Amino acid sequence: MDITDELEIFTLVAETASFSAAARRLNLAPSSIARVLDRMEARLGVRLLLRTTRSLTVTPEGAAYLSCARRILTDLRETEQQITDQSSPRGRLRVSSSLLYGRTFVIPLLGEFIQRYPDILVDINLTDTVVDIAAGQADVAVRLGPLPDSSLTSRRLGATHKVIIAAPSYLARRGTPQVPEDLLDHDCIGFNFKRAAPTWPFRKDGHDYSLTIKGHVETNNGDTQGQLAAEGIGIARVCAETVADAIQAGRLVPLLEAFNPGDGEEIHAVFLGGTHTPARVRCFVDYLVERFQ
Repeated sequence: MDITDELEIFTLVAETASFSAAARRLNLAPSSIARVLDRMEARLGVRLLLRTTRSLTVTPEGAAYLSCARRILTDLRETEQQITDQSSPRGRLRVSSSLLYGRTFVIPLLGEFIQRYPDILVDINLTDTVVDIAAGQADVAVRLGPLPDSSLTSRRLGATHKVIIAAPSYLARRGTPQVPEDLLDHDCIGFNFKRAAPTWPFRKDGHDYSLTIKGHVETNNGDTQGQLAAEGIGIARVCAETVADAIQAGRLVPLLEAFNPGDGEEIHAVFLGGTHTPARVRCFVDYLVERFQ
């Protein structure tokens, strides 16, 4: 019996909370099931199950092992299914993106993708934590900004650009800056993620320079910056695409556009490339390239 068989048996015993029920499902004797569990616990040096004459309970160590076993078995089944049927992409597709850009760029595209590929289960995780694709934490990640050197494959999806914005209520109270230097007398909403420098870039008369901003609030993501600005708390510099609706509705006003240097961040889809890349990953990345363009 190999380790896959052991994982199957342990998972079934944990889910049914019964040696007898698991044995019937697997067409084995309950004593055989018990011996497998004894052998696993001896090898691991921990109790996976607490057994009494009336109940069977998974230990904390057993719960951790069960979670891993389920993931391994699911990945194995999906891989075998993918290998045997390359003509129809299927299986679980794990997608990672930041909260703001996931909501802005990725979520609106998922409906059509699911209609095109109904056999793919999209498992999307929005987090500002950078997941480790090489370690199997995701299949595809949508990332903004410069990419570090790595063995991962990336495809450019597009680019964003920045805009300085404020709410009409703030401007009515504090006045509208006419030149970048006017910001020195305003509350500017800072960005503290990864200790970013408190400077904003500008271009005046063909010359690029940076201005140190200050204010009473800092945050670690552009979504919160946009919300704070919309509440009239201060002036923010954010991705223009994420506040386009608020600008169009008049809830936010773009500022100092004559001094905008036109900088932005490139957007990439990052994944494990190569000849063994699953079809579901390839078709999703192709879809993102198509729709972003």
